Amino acid sequence: MDSSSHPAPSLALSFEFFPPNTQEGAVKLTQTASELARLKPEFFSVTYGAGGSTQERTLKTVLQLRESGLCAAPHLSCIGSTKDSLRATLQQYKDQGIDHLVALRGDLPSGTATAGEFHYANELVSFIRHEFGQHFRIEVAAYPEFHPQAKSVQNDLLNFKRKVDAGADSAITQYFYNPDSYFHFINQCEKLGLSIPIFPGIMPIGRFSQLARFSDACGTEIPRWMRKKMEDYNDDIPSIQAFGLDVVTDLCAKLIAHGVPGLHFYTMNQSSLSVEICRRLGLSKGSET
Repeated sequence: MDSSSHPAPSLALSFEFFPPNTQEGAVKLTQTASELARLKPEFFSVTYGAGGSTQERTLKTVLQLRESGLCAAPHLSCIGSTKDSLRATLQQYKDQGIDHLVALRGDLPSGTATAGEFHYANELVSFIRHEFGQHFRIEVAAYPEFHPQAKSVQNDLLNFKRKVDAGADSAITQYFYNPDSYFHFINQCEKLGLSIPIFPGIMPIGRFSQLARFSDACGTEIPRWMRKKMEDYNDDIPSIQAFGLDVVTDLCAKLIAHGVPGLHFYTMNQSSLSVEICRRLGLSKGSET
């Protein structure tokens, strides 16, 4: 599918990175960010390791992006943290001029026994609002196919509502490949009176083995027809990526037609697949299509 001859209406784009752990990775990320910056994204987000294990690298990466004139938002998780440690981190972010966060519960580092003073993301959002008022724009996570640890569908929706009620400004979903799951989730949120923007998370398909591993861990369904097709390609990476570009572009086109506020790409610190999807959708702002 190629929609480049019919540009889509302007909508917000954003891209997620993870903090590189080598100098080579940092150099490559600078190049990747430069390529994605041509798409005029609203912001880049930078992930945060289990229990804050990448905190220094997360901040370093955010500052590196900001030094390049790009808007960047660090992820911040609360599990395993204390109020004092989070207050210090948030103050450091504020002192550096950072005013945009992705607030998450997060995961405990392996071998850690205690959850600390926070157990859920809504507690983190409430804490940020109590300590820093409206200084930070706060994104939270949403799960159209439901959080893998949720006790029930209704419980998961109420957990999301608690984050919104605590002061979240907008949400980014876990990635999915069934657009109906997103549409259904939005309908359920509207019935609960929730009106914040909910940005669908988009995962371009690079390698099937990696995608299957991630999806099994986070609870994302890979539709059977997609899984069987990619299994048939075996290790033929170019064929998998060509198939993935068609599938994900079609997914994004359906989401845009439904009026989503934007698209948030999980880039895996790569640019080519996201750039090509945006080109096909006619989202290459300021460039020839």
